[in-house]
Amino acid sequence: MSLEATTGLLETLQPFFVYAAAVLFLVLTMLGLSYLLGQRTDAPNKNLPFESGIVSVGDAHFKISVHFYLTAILFIIFDLEVVFLFAWAVVVRDAGWLGFVEISVFIVILTVALVYLWRIGALDWRTQTQKRELHMVKGPGGVVNKKEFKL
Repeated sequence: MSLEATTGLLETLQPFFVYAAAVLFLVLTMLGLSYLLGQRTDAPNKNLPFESGIVSVGDAHFKISVHFYLTAILFIIFDLEVVFLFAWAVVVRDAGWLGFVEISVFIVILTVALVYLWRIGALDWRTQTQKRELHMVKGPGGVVNKKEFKL
């Protein structure tokens, strides 16, 4: 590379270097000030968790039902399909009948997938115990006494 090309490259990258230097200066300044001005006392209650004046009791690690994760994953999957539908809607006139047939097949596949998930119980939030209890508290006509059945 010639000297003029190197000088031109440095002039082009100069705003990036200025920005990087400013960010680095800001980060180092904030870390330095927090170290200099921060508390150095170590009290016995300093590291205890505090929420609304109540000292917490028990373990913070608890089991979350897999239904939350499953619902989130299913939402993401079916939400991403909307992106494809939106892209098709933008070019619907240019896609013609072939595009219409393709999107129809796509929607049918999504519908079959949703029916499959519904049939295997992926959308059902009740546990097996709750399902058994539900059959026990069903009254005439399939009405559930909600006072006896805790969801």
